[in-house]
Amino acid sequence: MTKKEEINIPLSEAREQVEIACTRIALLHLAFSRILVEELGVEKGKELILKSIMEYGKTVGERIKQGLPDLLKYGVYGKQFDGKFYDCIFAKTFREYGELDLGCIYCYIDAAKYMAQDPTHKLIHGYCAACGDEYCTFIAADTTKKELSDFKFKNLNWKSVDPRLAQSFEGM
Repeated sequence: MTKKEEINIPLSEAREQVEIACTRIALLHLAFSRILVEELGVEKGKELILKSIMEYGKTVGERIKQGLPDLLKYGVYGKQFDGKFYDCIFAKTFREYGELDLGCIYCYIDAAKYMAQDPTHKLIHGYCAACGDEYCTFIAADTTKKELSDFKFKNLNWKSVDPRLAQSFEGM
């Protein structure tokens, strides 16, 4: 597209397009997750979902390290106030389909992409809308040697890296 052909669109339309794309990503996550659980059972299915998100996060983190963009600026969250992120489109989609239990595993992307960028740090959830909380909050923390090893070798014990998300694995 040349400079003359450049089109400006209203922020509301851009936000709507981002919401549509994020909804589709959330639906793709749910579709793969449901099939894994249906075919392999809850325990094995969730284990493979977690491993997939670890790999996905590693890939995203490596792209960010190369200077490529991360999240879209508009549309993933409705609003942010005082460190609280409201109206997450992923959580909204997971809730709409009654799939918070499988959906919230997607949120391990945050810890994984941060550890892929800088293995000494992780980003975890204090609160997570995809786990049923009203909003998301994030906590930057140092990683332990065990977390680093578990991440490197895709050990399922890595699920404890984010205690809020790890609750989705309780009772398995």
